[in-house]
Amino acid sequence: MKLARRCLAATVLSLAAFAASAQEAESPYSWNVTAVSDYVFRGVSQTDEDPTLQAGFTYTSPVGLYAGVWGSGVDFGPGDPSTEVDFLIGYGFDVTDSVNFDVLVNRYTYPGASELNYNELITTTTFAEQYKLTVAYTNDLSGSDTKSWYYGVGGEWGLPNDFVLSANVGRSTLEREQGKDYTDFNVGVSRQFGLFNLGLGFHGTDGNGRDNNGRLADNRVVFTVGVGQ
Repeated sequence: MKLARRCLAATVLSLAAFAASAQEAESPYSWNVTAVSDYVFRGVSQTDEDPTLQAGFTYTSPVGLYAGVWGSGVDFGPGDPSTEVDFLIGYGFDVTDSVNFDVLVNRYTYPGASELNYNELITTTTFAEQYKLTVAYTNDLSGSDTKSWYYGVGGEWGLPNDFVLSANVGRSTLEREQGKDYTDFNVGVSRQFGLFNLGLGFHGTDGNGRDNNGRLADNRVVFTVGVGQ
């Protein structure tokens, strides 16, 4: 089984946005249910290029501490796992009027395939509510007892008619026996309709990503339909 096929998680930007939305909501609780045409994590399909459902729930305390759970279908071939369930706990706070810092620990779990379970420390720094810098680290990538770093930069920009343009570029570093370091990217457009959000994104990796993961790292378009608050 190739490494990135075992490296199953919500995208870092998704987790950061998920936590931020919980903090900004009037209620301390937030939730979402999303249908995706393909679950792509750091440029690599986690569902063998098939659609799946995802759902999450988060509680945020008045002091900025939050905890949540997020789940998705996955497909790595015959047998388990068929589901990913992530447990997260974190803390976000404003450094200045224009800078926010968020740190969380995410526990990736795979029912029926616990040998793949691992933890990742993820930090996200947001500038002017628009630009994000993400740094993530694990010392047990997909249960392999190897280290990996992830670095990402991205942003969001308002478009006419309430559309939002988003983009991100990330770099995953791997120990040699796990594969080559590679770059992933995505760009997308989304729009909110009440509780519903519709999105269309383009995802891909560089040549090293495709060498590591074959067709699962090919360029692809992903459509999402989500509901939540």
